[in-house]
This record gives sequence, structure tokens and C-alpha cells, in this order.
Amino acid sequence: QVQLVDSGGGLVQAGGSLRLSCAASTRNTNMFAMGWFRQAPGKEREFVAAVSWDGSNTNYARSVKGRFTISRDVAENTGYLQLNSLKPEDTAVYYCAAVSGPPSKVYRNEYEYGYWGQGTQVTVSS
Repeated sequence: QVQLVDSGGGLVQAGGSLRLSCAASTRNTNMFAMGWFRQAPGKEREFVAAVSWDGSNTNYARSVKGRFTISRDVAENTGYLQLNSLKPEDTAVYYCAAVSGPPSKVYRNEYEYGYWGQGTQVTVSS
């Protein structure tokens, strides 16, 4: 069983930055690919970014590419999402997720993920 706790959200002005963290409860997450998703009020949850469990591959939604960076610290069992140049349309609850799979595979589909954090609110003011 893997438990994920995501944190780091907050209120920030447009153009600002935040770093979200996703702490895993078990060292076995070294072998789990990780992803971040977000859900804005009245909208469906959408893919944001993903990283393979060996760290060799990443993938980003077009709307965040070049502004957000996904990473992971294997020693700390923690994943990160750096959010730069934030826009009001980035306002949402952000969720981290984990899935076991091949070392270099990234996952964009939320239904492929078996473990989820509780979500952290990001609010960007204009």
C-alpha cells in the first residue's frame, strides 16, 4: 500500500511561483511512476505532468510546458512539481498520483494511476 501526501499549494499572484511536494509513505515508490493532475471548479480533472520511475522520461500538458517542471528525489521518496510563471487559469486543486510500471514509462491517463494524494489548492490571482 502506498500513501501519498501532497502539499505546497497556496495563494500567489500571476507570474509567481510555487513548488508542490508529494511525499510517499513507502520506499517502494522508487519503482513507481508519478504524475500530477489538477481539477478546477466545474471542470474535469486534467493531466499536468508525469515522470517515469527511473526519471528518464517526463511528459507535460501543452498548457504548462515550459512553465512547470516535474522531478523526484528518490532518496527522500518525494516528488515535486515546480510551478513558474503562474496564470489565473492555473487555479485548481492539484493532485499527485503514483503507479507501478516499467522503468521508463510515463502515464498521462488518470485511470492508470492506483494511488492518489489528497490534493493541494493552488490559487493564482490576477
